[in-house]
Amino acid sequence: MGLTVVSTSSHEVFGAPCWVSLPARDLGAAQEFYGAVLGWEFGPAHLGGVFSVGFSDGVPVAGLGSQPATHTIPVAWTPYFAVDDADATAARILERSGTVAVGPLPFGTGRAALAADLDGAVFGIWQGDAIPDWDMDGEAAPAWLELRTRNAFEAAIFYGEVLEWACEHAGCCEVAYVEENNHIQLRHAGRTVARLHGGTLAQAPDPHMRPHWHVHFRVPDLEAAVNAALGLGGSTVLGTDSGPFPHEITLRDPDGALFSIVGP
Repeated sequence: MGLTVVSTSSHEVFGAPCWVSLPARDLGAAQEFYGAVLGWEFGPAHLGGVFSVGFSDGVPVAGLGSQPATHTIPVAWTPYFAVDDADATAARILERSGTVAVGPLPFGTGRAALAADLDGAVFGIWQGDAIPDWDMDGEAAPAWLELRTRNAFEAAIFYGEVLEWACEHAGCCEVAYVEENNHIQLRHAGRTVARLHGGTLAQAPDPHMRPHWHVHFRVPDLEAAVNAALGLGGSTVLGTDSGPFPHEITLRDPDGALFSIVGP
């Protein structure tokens, strides 16, 4: 199942994922790691030498940035959600006891902010034109975006109010409870764009068990991808058949960022 992502301006479709990015401590090393593990090639993001975009078969998949050495925050994959008004969305985050760490600030062709929800899961908001070819129905795009949180229902209320899910405006996302797996699905135009799972612990010693947004990437060969990750300083976190896909392994990159790879 693919994740559908906004491919128009954020004022036409809002509240849906529109990009994922990683702030790496060493941009060159991160490009080498993800290039080997996921088969990406990298090109400039037109935002200076500290940013690059990972491409799979010429299609943009994700962004990599260089995290300043003075920053001590954990390295993690971060999803961005398209919004109509970044300032108004940031205000809603604060009103609902979330945190806005950075922005909203002008960034490239739009405005962006970095925030955290009530349980500390980090996410971004983006106002402006989305990446034109970033369509997660395609085979090159991430396979799945998932919020692993303490309480999926409370999280759905927070994000629903902040990102205007299930509202009366045209283009908004729909929310549905799936009783069989006890999770919340976020849908747009009838297609699933993300899901929310409960059961994590905010103070868990392992970051994998704390609330966070988790990204799943497709690979053509699961074993080859794992071997490449291990050879470049990565590590496995969970074994196969441990997630929502039948063939999936969770990895930690050399900076500690968690992500999953999904085989054919």
